[in-house]
Amino acid sequence: MQKRFSGVVVPMITPLNTDFSVDIEAVERIIYLFALNGVHPLLLGTTGESSSISESESYKLVETAVKAKGRNQCIYAGLVGNQVGELVKRGNKYIELGADCVVATLPSYYTLTPLQMEIFYTHLAENITGPVMLYNIKATTQMTIPLEVVERLSNHPNIRGLKDSERDFDRMKNCIESYKNNPDFSYFCGWGAQCFGSLQLGADGIVPSTGNIVPEMYGKLMDAALTKNWNECANWQVITDKVATIYQKDKTLGQSLAALKVMMHSKGICNKTMMPPLTELTEVETETVLNNFIIFQDTSI
Repeated sequence: MQKRFSGVVVPMITPLNTDFSVDIEAVERIIYLFALNGVHPLLLGTTGESSSISESESYKLVETAVKAKGRNQCIYAGLVGNQVGELVKRGNKYIELGADCVVATLPSYYTLTPLQMEIFYTHLAENITGPVMLYNIKATTQMTIPLEVVERLSNHPNIRGLKDSERDFDRMKNCIESYKNNPDFSYFCGWGAQCFGSLQLGADGIVPSTGNIVPEMYGKLMDAALTKNWNECANWQVITDKVATIYQKDKTLGQSLAALKVMMHSKGICNKTMMPPLTELTEVETETVLNNFIIFQDTSI
């Protein structure tokens, strides 16, 4: 069963000009590369520095991506923030601009009770005119959406799925078993190291940030999963894990995003510019990342 929301969804970096405005040409370039390899973009997610992008620039990003998207390519737009009314406003604007779905994290300033989480997502679902997905990412919100809350929310007609970045195998397995036969609710694994494992268990999709730099590898990984060629799928997992190590190992989340842009810049895709408070890597850090990336490319040929 192929659900509407499924496949490889890459949490796209936000390419920036040196004045911190969205780089329109780079957005078009990235969307084209994704479409070429059968993957979809998640704009304004964690990898897209969503908490730091202004309202006007976020609209420009979504509008550009929608205009540039390929046939059958879905545009997912992230909602990140602490002002609920503002999230509803942005969510509706993203849908108006042509986004297929909005993907919302929990507000992150206050610790919420399970009931408060449920009320928050229900409010979004009832006030945003397009499909809403839950985004569970403890690394940034410091909270986990309990599975019983996910279960209740999955019955809402406008809540269409869960993107889960929790590093918890039992939770992942539980979610996949619960929703793989539900035609109206999709489970996306946001744990990069478990792309192969989650798909083999029956996940509807994967959300790997490493897809920014090697979308072709994730296109092939997904093709292998769809044909149940699990040996090939596992092989692509090993290779993509090596790519992820280059920009993630021993780095904070912010540093890893800067390193990812360094790698993409080396391929002529975008600038290295980071939105404050994040910063670019130092010259020494940049050289290390590039040298490791060159070694990977040389040994993978």
